[in-house]
Amino acid sequence: MTWSLPDPPLRKRWWWRLVVVGLGLLALGAILLVAWQAWCTRGLSKHSLRTPGGDRTFYVHLPPGHSTAKSVPLVIALHGNGGTAAQLNRATRYGLTRQADAHGWVLVIPQGISKSWNDHRPFKERALGGVDDVGFLTQLIDYAQASYGIDPERVFILGASNGGAMALTLAVERSERVRAVAAVVMSLPEIHEHAAPKRAVSVLMVNGTKDPIVPYVGGQILGARGRVLSTPASLDWWARQNGCATVVPPRQLPDADPSDGTRVWYESREGCAGGTIAALYRVEGGGHTWPGGRPYAPERLVGRVSGDIDASRVVFDFFALHAKP
Repeated sequence: MTWSLPDPPLRKRWWWRLVVVGLGLLALGAILLVAWQAWCTRGLSKHSLRTPGGDRTFYVHLPPGHSTAKSVPLVIALHGNGGTAAQLNRATRYGLTRQADAHGWVLVIPQGISKSWNDHRPFKERALGGVDDVGFLTQLIDYAQASYGIDPERVFILGASNGGAMALTLAVERSERVRAVAAVVMSLPEIHEHAAPKRAVSVLMVNGTKDPIVPYVGGQILGARGRVLSTPASLDWWARQNGCATVVPPRQLPDADPSDGTRVWYESREGCAGGTIAALYRVEGGGHTWPGGRPYAPERLVGRVSGDIDASRVVFDFFALHAKP
């Protein structure tokens, strides 16, 4: 004799099938999410640092053959508002890890609280009250020195958008801890206009003239997120702070990608204190995007991506000018 259960009513069978399909889709989504995160963070190891404000997350990439016996430069890369450390590396087409390997430097990509950085603009102070990112990044430099043997006199900070504002804030408020910084699609926040850094710091900006979020001509950032100096005024501000004596006029770079609708000009202020430089890549027609990187939003929202330069390469090359011990 065999035993069997009676078939459930047709309506119940369909309901059960929907449940099974739904659970299967959830499981598949979870698997794909894990795989996507692993893909974005390849070459990066995840770490945690205990700070006065709580535990903070960051990722580390060590170049091949790295040894703490050899003191090397440190690069800290800061993502933009709403982004993540993993997304930043992917958005640069993994240019950050590739350049770190090419130069043999230690790369650290920290994660901001609520995917953001408190660069002391009033907008950020309201949103991130109590978050001390200047303190966190300073502590992270100390950690990297103790853990990876980096040279504390060769610390470089780069950032995109909000991360660029954070890099510039660190150059203003902790100039004694950094040798050079680079801000992509960001100029100097007005709140720092009357500040006086303790020492000269080399600064590079990579800004698009058609940026719909951070205006190249200065003024209000989109969405009442504070005000910035114009990009030319920001360049002049750093030149004054660094005591630069020479104006190197703009020169147009080759049109490497004629189809992108952009052209790039480079200019600098040199003969500055301590061998520092203030420099700018002006991306004519460029938007709120990483040159040479992946589009992260529709062009109608963020503007064009320039293919004439690779921002990862030019930033690391700029840092390399200051990498001698």
